[in-house]
Amino acid sequence: MTAWRDFLNDGVVIPACPLALNDDGSWSERHQQALLNYYLDAGAGGLAIGVHTTQFEIRDPKHGLYEPVLRSAAQQLDNTPPDRPFIKVAGICGRAEQAVAEAQTAADLGYHCGLLNLSALQNDDDDALIAHCRSVGEALPIFGFYLHPGVGGRVLSYKFWRRFCELPAVVAIKVAAFNRYQTWDVMRAVIESGRQDVAMYTGNDDNIIADLLTPFQYQGVCRRFVGGLLGQWAVWTKAAVKMLDEIKAMREQTSMPTEWLSKNMALTDANAVIFDAANDFSGCIPGVNEVLRRQGLLPSTRCLNPKEVLSPGQAAELDRVCAAYPFLSDEEFVSRNVEKWLVE
Repeated sequence: MTAWRDFLNDGVVIPACPLALNDDGSWSERHQQALLNYYLDAGAGGLAIGVHTTQFEIRDPKHGLYEPVLRSAAQQLDNTPPDRPFIKVAGICGRAEQAVAEAQTAADLGYHCGLLNLSALQNDDDDALIAHCRSVGEALPIFGFYLHPGVGGRVLSYKFWRRFCELPAVVAIKVAAFNRYQTWDVMRAVIESGRQDVAMYTGNDDNIIADLLTPFQYQGVCRRFVGGLLGQWAVWTKAAVKMLDEIKAMREQTSMPTEWLSKNMALTDANAVIFDAANDFSGCIPGVNEVLRRQGLLPSTRCLNPKEVLSPGQAAELDRVCAAYPFLSDEEFVSRNVEKWLVE
């Protein structure tokens, strides 16, 4: 197994990277690079770009940002020290022609794997879904993705995931179903497949700490979510890295302090505000952007879709959770380094 696969299997923080836009909607490569500098210095172990948090609209020909954004990130990340593994994950969307083309683009740019979004195949049966995954996997290793239906995903059955695990190209799975029943479907499928080389990553932003602490046991086998690939971890990343390190150390203990259950609910409360759960996630991406804008890492909350804005009251709710849970944030770390990251 290659070094990046070992690193992936050990479990790392992988932020789902936002898109840096100026107030006029133009792409700010300077701020995009600042974000990557932040994630690197915060101790993240990888980056996912071209994903939901990066805005699916980057693929629209009128924007034409998919390849430029991925290329810029790849070139910057290729300059990381050779003794520090860093996993590059590219978002892959669309039906077969588009998805395979995106996978090939990502492979040519040096990305390790592709987070495969199946939302374009809403009505396809399992046979078609597996054929689609197999085609993409011929171009690039696959990071499976159970995307929450509330933000464009679809329900995927246990039977699908069991067959998905048989694909040799699969290297990891992100579960972002925001649903415990569906989360268990995926974990049970992985356990029953016998695939020890498939790294499990939580994408359940509403239940992050509980996912990372839970030993999923079935028929004498125990699997865990080893890390997370999360939009929530696009903000307050330094604190997320510290938290994951503490959880990893705690897994070796026989008991868990109940304070971690309280921390889980605090993070869930904060995420509900950032992702705008009260308004069916309509302010999800602007919420992430607003946290980073307040820290000086983004120039605006602007999205490519001008209708995608903070919901009424969301900014005030952000004030509330930031004041209530300072241990979740990394304000001092960012304020100390933001000017350094914003290189010209």
